[in-house]
Amino acid sequence: MKLLPALFACSALLSASAAVADSRVFIVANQPDGYGIDQCLAKSESCGAHAALAYCQARDFAQALAYRRVDPDEITGAVPKTAGLACGRGGCNEYVAITCQR
Repeated sequence: MKLLPALFACSALLSASAAVADSRVFIVANQPDGYGIDQCLAKSESCGAHAALAYCQARDFAQALAYRRVDPDEITGAVPKTAGLACGRGGCNEYVAITCQR
């Protein structure tokens, strides 16, 4: 009968560790590429899925869970200034968050 509580504790521990997957959010500058991929990523459209997946796989992650535009105010830490750079189509100070999972 003492085995039953230990079995429950062990199964709870295993299910909790399986539920926590290794994921990471990458913040990247949203640069206009001439192909529209920047807008696909920024607007979370399905056309950005392949670019987000390729980004994650290049960093040894298996999949891209999400991708979206983020405001510089949402980012903690230093955001590089783009003053003096040529910014076409409003491409300066735009960032994309890509969530990758192993």
